[in-house]
Order: sequence, then structure tokens, then C-alpha cells
Amino acid sequence: MAVDFAAGKAAAIAPIQVSEGYWRGVARRLSRDPIALIALAVILALVLAAIFAPYIAPADPFKASMLRRLKPVGFPGYPLGADELGRDMLSRLIYGGRLSLFMGVTPVLMAFVVGSAFGILAGYVGGALNTAIMRTIDVFYAFPSVLLAIALSGALGAGITNALVSLTIVFVPPIVRVAESVTTQVRNRDYVEAARATGAGGFTIVRVHVLGNVLSPIFVYATSLISVSMILASGLSFLGLGVKPPEPEWGLMLNTLRTAIYVNPLVAALPGVMIFITSISFNMFSDSLRSAMDIRN
Repeated sequence: MAVDFAAGKAAAIAPIQVSEGYWRGVARRLSRDPIALIALAVILALVLAAIFAPYIAPADPFKASMLRRLKPVGFPGYPLGADELGRDMLSRLIYGGRLSLFMGVTPVLMAFVVGSAFGILAGYVGGALNTAIMRTIDVFYAFPSVLLAIALSGALGAGITNALVSLTIVFVPPIVRVAESVTTQVRNRDYVEAARATGAGGFTIVRVHVLGNVLSPIFVYATSLISVSMILASGLSFLGLGVKPPEPEWGLMLNTLRTAIYVNPLVAALPGVMIFITSISFNMFSDSLRSAMDIRN
């Protein structure tokens, strides 16, 4: 799955002049969108469960019991069964949300900062600098995002830090492309030309007139990448290039439970269900946020 859909979305994202009334309108439209409210409720529930995992998890997620290996859902004392080592699945799923959410959100945030900086710089300055940055970014589009993430993680070595670096590199190019696109549109607006005419410096124009109009659409696009990031991060852990055992993480749990798919398929599928629910929730909220921020609404 190549992250090459940035160009198409960039054309649909129009920079807008923001104001306090505008943000109230965004909040009002989101509050009236049932899909956004449901998705946000699921995301908040997952985040709170991850934060308060030590207080709500019914058992120690690392405590194994060979006598209770692969117990089914509903087994006494194990509401969601037990994994291949007899560890409580409910506790491991709750604790696994910590690393899974961290691995999904952190690369997108880092890519948002780095990609926005390069994209705004390329879009505002233009000329040779724009060409140099954008042609360098185009090189990354020669590789599908999955293969690029696997190649980078394999070259850097397994581990959380290297997986974060790999995913950040994967998501920087599409964000740079979106940032460059919206900045190019904004730099020719009348209020920017008026600021130049008054003698304002480039840094002042970018800080006062450009950032406020381009960060919102870039952020909305970045939120749509969180679901992709979670899937890629889980895939790296599944392949042994991300989180290492015995840490609970949904992708790693899928890997360790894959041999139990014929013995207890429901328990083996639970980490995948959590990845699906989390990814679809972020995706739906991102779509609702983009619609709510459309000034035409």
C-alpha cells in the first residue's frame, strides 16, 4: 500500500482564513455528526484504557500459566481467554493499547512537524529550493510504503526506536507534498501580497499569515495517516521488526498467536479486532474532521 494519495487529497484541501467563529463552527458541526462522536468516543476509551491500564487490567499481563494455555473466551477468571502461554488476554489487550497507540500516533506527529517544515519552506520560497526538496521527496514514492518501512526497519534493526524512525520517514513525503501544495496557494493570496508591500520580512509573513492557513489542512491530512501508521506498526511487530517479546503489542500478539488459529481462532483474532477497531475509528474521525473544516459547510 503506497502512501501516494497525498497529491489527490492536496487538491481537495483548500487553505482558509481561520477565526474564532470558524473554530466554533467546526466544533458545532462535529458535535452534530454521530459518526464523529462515536469514533471520538472509541478513541478516548482506548486512550483512557491505555493510560489507566494498571488500574483496570484484571491480571498481570506477563504472568504465564501453562495449565491455562489457549483457554476460550468466557473461561472463569479469563473473560477473553488466555494466550499461548496462559496469560490473560484481556489484560494483554489493555496493556497492548499503550504501545500500539504510541507506535501509531508518534510517527505521524514527528512526520507532521518535519514534513510541515519542509513543505512550507518549499512552497513559500519556491524556485530551485522547491525543486530540490520536491524531487528528493519524489524518490521515496518509488517504493510502496509497506516495503519502504520493512526495508528501513530491517536496515536499522529491530526495536521500537528504529521502527518509529522508519515509519516517520515513510510519512514525511506525503505530508511534505500536502504542505507544499497548500502553501503555494496561500503565498499568492492578497493578504500575503499586502504584507510584502508593507515591508514585512519573510519569517514574519510565514509566522503571521501563512502558518494559520496551512497548518489546519495539513493536520487534518496527518490524522488520516494514523490508521495507516497503526497498521504498518503492527505489521512491523508481526514480522519481528518492531516491539520485542514479551511486551504486549497487538501486532506482536497476532504473530505469537498465529499458530493457535486452528486451536482457538477467536482468541487468536482478538488483537486483529483491536487493530481494526482503532484504525477505523481514527479513519472515520479524520473524515468527519475534514468535512467539518470545509468552509463550504
